[in-house]
Amino acid sequence: QVPLVESGGGLVQAGGSLRLSCASSLRNFSRYSMGWFRQAPGKEREFVASISWVTGSVKYADSVKGRFTISRDNAKSTLYLQMDSLKPEDTAVYYCAADRGGSGSYDRRVYNYWGQGTQVTVSS
Repeated sequence: QVPLVESGGGLVQAGGSLRLSCASSLRNFSRYSMGWFRQAPGKEREFVASISWVTGSVKYADSVKGRFTISRDNAKSTLYLQMDSLKPEDTAVYYCAADRGGSGSYDRRVYNYWGQGTQVTVSS
């Protein structure tokens, strides 16, 4: 089975908003730290945001601070990314990931499970 499935991507004009979801079938979802990463054509996959299962603390890449909000609903085993004030440079495939550790790492190599991604395209 695929443990993580993203949805909510699409085409939006600059300045618009999208809300991404990541549905998890992992056992004990509440005890995974979760992250969002993105990858644009020709670029490496980069950290966007994370949330720790231990503390609930969140981290954001500088490029999205003040515009994106990560959250989770453990009762629904779902992770969210609210994206506001979108810019063309936000265009990428967005992936959710799960980590058995508690820190919500910036390092993609730490994460144990990955979704297949959802495309976000921001037009100017």
